[in-house]
Amino acid sequence: MSMIPTPDDATYPWYVRLILWLQRRKYGAELEPARLWGRSPRVFLALTGLYRALDRVSSPIEPALRSLITVRVSQINWCEFCVDLNSATSLERSVEAAKLSELADFDQSPRYSAREKAALRYAETVTITGRRVDAARMSELKAHFSDDAIIELTALIAFQNLSSKFNAALHVPAQGFCRMPPGPADDAARQASQRSPSCDPTEKC
Repeated sequence: MSMIPTPDDATYPWYVRLILWLQRRKYGAELEPARLWGRSPRVFLALTGLYRALDRVSSPIEPALRSLITVRVSQINWCEFCVDLNSATSLERSVEAAKLSELADFDQSPRYSAREKAALRYAETVTITGRRVDAARMSELKAHFSDDAIIELTALIAFQNLSSKFNAALHVPAQGFCRMPPGPADDAARQASQRSPSCDPTEKC
């Protein structure tokens, strides 16, 4: 349970209740972050619109890579809920479970393409405090992404940092969409990778 209580559905505006209903249809349950954001309805509505815009079909960032980025940012920010839900989404988007389990060590994994590694290195640089995007990092990114795609990629990383930091600060727990057994952290910059998702796409737990 999060550190802030969530109100009864009847106290939410109609559009928040509609979003919660849609979540029950899709996930089988309301998402705890939605109930928390719903306490600030206008902000929640804007946030929902932003997410839908970033996760649209016509995005220049392919769906599987979008999900991998959201999981990696969430690992760094210690967001159990985000790792849980976004890992499940990755599997739905045809990311192999073995590949997902190696996400914290993607740099050493042969399962990740050069394009994916460039995007994930960028996501780590943007997310980890004390790092800056230098010319070399941007040059690597531009070898695989157009300028417009880099803008969208940056927006997605920024959005996931907002979402995962919000949930982590309020101790929003995982809701059992995907198993998350402990995994090793190989250096100080990856301390938050101590949870490495390993998921069965046929199972909720």
